[in-house]
Amino acid sequence: MSDLKAELRESLDEAEWEWLIPHADRDAVIMVADSLDLVEVGYAIANDQISSVQQWIQDCLIYKPSIEQKTVWNEDQTKRFQALILQPYVLIQELAAA
Repeated sequence: MSDLKAELRESLDEAEWEWLIPHADRDAVIMVADSLDLVEVGYAIANDQISSVQQWIQDCLIYKPSIEQKTVWNEDQTKRFQALILQPYVLIQELAAA
């Protein structure tokens, strides 16, 4: 595993929506589909793997949260996500409700 992948894996953490709101307000939150590995997506973005990233966007596997999603999450700010900060973005995946 590359050093960057190890760094990204170590940076992976859980976050409540409340903590992510400032990032969403600056349009920096990117949703990652559950079918993708968050670290692999972060690695591809960090390494300018344009063809992979474009394919994920085209397949709607990575996208900006919709207004409707943010509205629902704003009503339950304790909603939890797996999160990976990759400046200037925060990549997130929804965690199943406990």
